[in-house]
Amino acid sequence: MAQQFVQTKIKGDKVVLFIKPTCPYCTMAKDVLSKYKFKPGHLEYIDISGRSDMKSMQDYFLELTGERTVPRVFIGKECVGGGSDVEELHESGKLEGMLQSIGALQ
Repeated sequence: MAQQFVQTKIKGDKVVLFIKPTCPYCTMAKDVLSKYKFKPGHLEYIDISGRSDMKSMQDYFLELTGERTVPRVFIGKECVGGGSDVEELHESGKLEGMLQSIGALQ
């Protein structure tokens, strides 16, 4: 069920962050992404902290991305990593191009 949920959320034209509200790296990723103007519906935060399938979801992240930690940030169908990874992509100038390539920005 967790795998199916994750797969239905990851779409080619969206940025999806799987987060926990108390996680500082989740906050970092959200702060970086807040610098961009997204089209409505093209940026989604999914809080997994209260979910009964949280552990199986994180196990699936491990299988899918090599890490089970949050945030797991997907740009389109590609996982780009976590908070530090998103910040590095932003600072290098690559993040904007990635967001434009999936048509997520206004």
